[in-house]
Amino acid sequence: MKKIITFGEVMMRLSTPNHARFEQSGNFNATFGGGEANVSISLSHFGLRTLHVTRFPDNPIGYAATDFLRSNKVDVGSIQYGGDRMGLYFLETGSSVRPSKIIYDRKNSSFDHIQPGTIDWETILEDASWFHWTGITPAISKGAADCCKEAIDIAHKKGITVSGDLNYRKNLWQYGKTPKEVMPELISKCDVLVASPWDAETIMGIKSNYPELEENEVKIYQEIIKQFPQVKKIISTHRITVSSNHNLLSGQLFNGNSIIKSKQYEINPIVDRIGGGDAFVAGYIYGDLILKNDQNAIEFAVASSVLKHTIEGDANISKVDEVESLINGNNGKLKR
Repeated sequence: MKKIITFGEVMMRLSTPNHARFEQSGNFNATFGGGEANVSISLSHFGLRTLHVTRFPDNPIGYAATDFLRSNKVDVGSIQYGGDRMGLYFLETGSSVRPSKIIYDRKNSSFDHIQPGTIDWETILEDASWFHWTGITPAISKGAADCCKEAIDIAHKKGITVSGDLNYRKNLWQYGKTPKEVMPELISKCDVLVASPWDAETIMGIKSNYPELEENEVKIYQEIIKQFPQVKKIISTHRITVSSNHNLLSGQLFNGNSIIKSKQYEINPIVDRIGGGDAFVAGYIYGDLILKNDQNAIEFAVASSVLKHTIEGDANISKVDEVESLINGNNGKLKR
């Protein structure tokens, strides 16, 4: 099977141990993660070929991040090196009524200074079946936005499926452009969108007084496809937060006519919810490519995300049979 290509920044993650607060921590657990790379890692554990494109500093930290991706069977042959630093984020894991907190330190990272024309997208996408990006990348810098557009344009021209997770982060848009100026052109060549009604209003200006009602959700999604006719499917999760480590999770898929819903899962306790959305996207990509059925694809996507909530770190390292076992109702039974 051809490769799935992802593009985006990878950061070093520094998390407090044992649910400690930042003020209490004398040390941090270090690993790596990034929304798009998390998708590649998850898909590689499902047995698919993946390649992640990013830019790291040309120093031992950048090499360590490369080794992390390589150890998860992600092709690292198109990674660029340059710049002075790795982007960081600090995680304080919440518990019960105390939510988790994230502090970003990614300004002037190597990826922040990536420039268009420096990535050979024609060659990278030659052997690809799918290209995935998120709204985080065009929010980081104009250079990152331009590189993302280059990739989307070439993937679209080659007939490669393009998926975009809108993933709006208000605080990232600091370089003089707004999402409404940048995102529509990128969305216009996407086949699959990860988008909620809230995303539709924030990024596209599509409003609804009661977006949580299914009939209004259908109207919102229909308007998205009317504005962006290349879009064929829209997927999203629905989360009910009982507490920081007790959630209910389900998903849905709009296929242009109606909404297909997954079953709902109770996750209690949550080990680590970071990357749950990325696991959902990876599960959907696998489902679309391999299962070729909308209901089965959205069920696989949600079950993948649920399993990620039980795994520490950014990425879902579950196998296909584990996801299928959860879908079939085998919840937490001891395996011997």
